[in-house]
Amino acid sequence: MTVTIIRENAIAVVTVDNPPVNALSQTLRQALVDAVAELDADAAVRAVVLICAGRTFIAGADVSEFGKPPQPPHLPDVVASIESAKKPWVAAIHGSALGGGLEVALGCAYRVAVPSASLGLPEVKLGIIPGAGGTVRLPRLIAPAAAVDLVTSGNPVGAKKAVALGLIDAVIDGDLRSGAIAFANDVAEKPLPQPISRRAVPLVDAGFWENAEKAVAAKAKREAAPLKALASIRNASETNFADAMAFERETFLELRGSSQAAALRHVFFAERAAPRPPELTGVAPRGIRSAAVIGGGTMGAGIAAALRDACLPVVLVERDTAAVERGLANIHAIYEGSVKRGRMMQAVADERMAGVIGGDDYGLLADTDLVIEAVFEDLSVKRAVFAKLSDICRSDAVLATNTSYLDPRLIGEGLAQPERFLGLHFFSPAHVMKLLEIVPTETTAPEVLATGFALARLLGKVPVRAGICDGFIGNRIVKVTRAQAERLLLSGATPSAVDAAMRAFGLPMGPFEAQDLGGLDIAAFQRKAARTRGETPFAPVAERLCAIERYGQKSGGGWYDYQSGDRTPKPSETVVAIIAEVAAGRPQRAWDEMSITDAIILPMVNEATRILEERVALRSADIDLVKIHGYGFPRWRGGPMHYAEARGLAEVVAVLDRLAAEGLAEPPCEGLRRPAERRHAISPS
Repeated sequence: MTVTIIRENAIAVVTVDNPPVNALSQTLRQALVDAVAELDADAAVRAVVLICAGRTFIAGADVSEFGKPPQPPHLPDVVASIESAKKPWVAAIHGSALGGGLEVALGCAYRVAVPSASLGLPEVKLGIIPGAGGTVRLPRLIAPAAAVDLVTSGNPVGAKKAVALGLIDAVIDGDLRSGAIAFANDVAEKPLPQPISRRAVPLVDAGFWENAEKAVAAKAKREAAPLKALASIRNASETNFADAMAFERETFLELRGSSQAAALRHVFFAERAAPRPPELTGVAPRGIRSAAVIGGGTMGAGIAAALRDACLPVVLVERDTAAVERGLANIHAIYEGSVKRGRMMQAVADERMAGVIGGDDYGLLADTDLVIEAVFEDLSVKRAVFAKLSDICRSDAVLATNTSYLDPRLIGEGLAQPERFLGLHFFSPAHVMKLLEIVPTETTAPEVLATGFALARLLGKVPVRAGICDGFIGNRIVKVTRAQAERLLLSGATPSAVDAAMRAFGLPMGPFEAQDLGGLDIAAFQRKAARTRGETPFAPVAERLCAIERYGQKSGGGWYDYQSGDRTPKPSETVVAIIAEVAAGRPQRAWDEMSITDAIILPMVNEATRILEERVALRSADIDLVKIHGYGFPRWRGGPMHYAEARGLAEVVAVLDRLAAEGLAEPPCEGLRRPAERRHAISPS
C-alpha cells in the first residue's frame, strides 16, 4: 500500500510509503485522491495529518514517468482535491518537500516541518517549471519577490527560512508525528483558513517585474525555464487563479517536450547513475575513516579541505616544517574565505581546521586509511613519495595519486601491494569542483576502485572512471579544443570572436580567455612532455607567445593584453602580428558564430568518440559529466555527446567531413561514421 490511514481519535494520519523517496507515482496520486474522499465522508475525523514514511517527505515526481504521457489523476487535480477537502489537512514535512511534493503541501491548509527539512521547487533545473500550481499558489502565500527567488533559482530553503517566508506554519522540534497531531488538534478547533488559491497576490512596486526579468535573464544566460517560470509567476499575479493555472500548465507541457528539458533530464539520470557504476555492483569498498594528503600547495590544500568538509580527520605531510606551515596556511585561507563570503560560520571553520594535523614525518601515516599524493606534476618526485608510503602505510591502506596527465602506472611502479593503488584526478579548486576522475591501473583491486567511488559520494562529487591515456578523459579533449581554436585563428578568426562564440554557445568563457586565466605555461609544459614521447602537438601561436613569456593574466599578457589590477581582456596588437606571421600563406575565410562553434565542439565530439572506442571512458554519459562538471559545458545542452545525438550524427559527420576537407579538423572516426550511416539507412525517405 502506498497510502495508509490510521485514526488517532479525531485526527486521521495519512501516511505515504512509496520508497525510496515517496515519489508521486500514478498509484500514489490516486491513493491521495481516494483518501480525501474517504476522510471527507468520515464525520468522526476533524483534521488530517499528511506524513511520509522513510527518509523524506514527498521528494517530487516519479522519475520513471519522465518523458512518458502523464496518467490521471494529474497532479494539479490531486492538489486541488486536498485543498478543497472539508477537513483541514496538515502537511508534516521531514527530509525534502521538493517539486510536486511541495505543491502537494501547498494544497494543505497548514504545513509544519522538522528543523532539518528543506523545501523547494527545483523544476527549472530540469528545464521545466512547476506544473501543479507552484508558480500560482506560491506568490499568493509568500508574496511575489520571495516566490520569484525560490522558483527561478530552483534552490531549496531550510525550515528556519521557510517559517520566516511564511511557507510553513511551525517547526516541530520533537517527534514529527506527535507534534503534527497536536498541531492538527489545535487547528481543528478553528475555522478552515482561506485556501491559497482564493487569496490575492500582494502588490509589487513599479518596475519590479522588469527588474526581476533582467536579474533572472542574467543568471539564466540561455536557459529557457527560469524566464518562463518568472512569466508564470507574473501572470499569476495579474490574472485570476483558473487562468493562471491554465497558463502554468500550458507552459509546463511546452517545456517538458523541449530540447533543453531532454538535455537536463539526460544529465539528471547520468548524475544519479555515476556514483554506483554497474560494473561495481556487489563490490564492497574499503572503509575510509581517516585520510592524509601529501603536498600542501593549491591542489593539496583544496583536497584536504574537501576531506575535512566530509568530516574526515586529515594529516597533511610536507617536505619540511616551513612547507608544512605554508600548507596549513593554504587550508586556513580556504576556510577564511568561506567565512568572509558568508558561506560558513567561524565556529565551523575553526572545527574544520582543528581536524587537520600537519607534519613532515611520514610516520604519521602508519595507520591512515587513505593517502592522496598531490605534489608537483613530476614523475620522479611522485615516485619518491610512493616509495616512502610503500614502506610506512598499512598494507590495506588505499594509496592514490592526484595527477592530470602523468601515467599512474609509472607513478606506482614498484609499489608494494599495487592492488591498493589508483589515480584520483581532482579538479581545481578541489574543495569546490564537483568532478573526480577515478583512474585504475591494471593491478587496482575492484574493492579499491569501489573505494574511489565511495570517496566521491562522501565528498559530494561526481565520479567518472577514466582509463589511462594522456589527459585521461577531460584534458585529452581540452587538447583538441585548444588545437581547434588555433586552427580558427590561422584561417581568419580572431581570439575575441572565438571566445564570444563559445560564450554564446553557453560556456562560461572561451578557450583563449580560459588559457589566459590558467596560464599558457601549463599547457606548454604538457606539450614539452608530449614531444618527449614523440608526439607533435599543434600550438604554433601559443608556442610563440610562451617564447616571449606571454603566459596570460599573471604576466600581464597572453592571448590578450591586461592592465595592472584589471582582468578585462583587451585585444593585443602583438598577438595579431604573431597570428598574421604564422598564418601567412594559409587560406582565409569568414567565420560566423555557428561555424566557429562547429569547428570546436564537433571535433571535441570526434575525440570523445575515440575515447569511447578505446574504452578510456565506458559510457558516453560519463564524457558528458566530465565536460559539464570539469569544464563548464552547459548543462542545458546535455554535454557534447548528448548534443551530438540530439543534433543528429549524420549532420555531425557531414560537418566534420567539410572541415577535414579544408584541413580544419580531423575526419570523423569510424565510431561516429558507422552509427550515422546506419541511422541514415533506416530513416524513412
